Amino acid sequence: MPVQKKLFSIKEIITKAKIKEGMRVADFGVGANGYFLFELSKVVGDSGLVYAIDIIKEALDNINRIIKLENYKNIKTVWSNLEKNKATKINPMSVDVGLLVNTLHQSTNRIDMLREVVRLIKKNGTLLVVDWVEHSTPMGPKSGYKVNKENLLKGAERLGLLLEDDSVVGDYHYCLIFKKI
Repeated sequence: MPVQKKLFSIKEIITKAKIKEGMRVADFGVGANGYFLFELSKVVGDSGLVYAIDIIKEALDNINRIIKLENYKNIKTVWSNLEKNKATKINPMSVDVGLLVNTLHQSTNRIDMLREVVRLIKKNGTLLVVDWVEHSTPMGPKSGYKVNKENLLKGAERLGLLLEDDSVVGDYHYCLIFKKI
């Protein structure tokens, strides 16, 4: 019988990021299904806010349908090209925790994307990055499109991020947690 592999646990990652009630959290590259979004909404509660950010308007339309259908009150969708400086219409330094989950590998301009995300995170706030390990995997992007973790760490340091945790989540992903200093 083959061993079933898992991508990762949403709850484990939310716990790693120390997300709590009342926080402002941003899911950068939320996608059409909001894989983390609705769990984040529950964790931050009525006193918190979750930004669902994506460049694909159809993805945000789908998220808005779910928000309306399920009556979520603490989620706000934001269209943005994260590769453009100051494109995201959220106040600078207003986000407690930002999540980039399976998003960076899709970008051709990763440092600018990272710069835009960091701009929105508060001083002493948290950035959590989950992306595909570089070795060959049975799913996910081809190796040439995966994010080189060492380059990511160097770029993050240049942008004023301090690495707090480096771990593996699931069978195919690494998880980096940074503090904005």
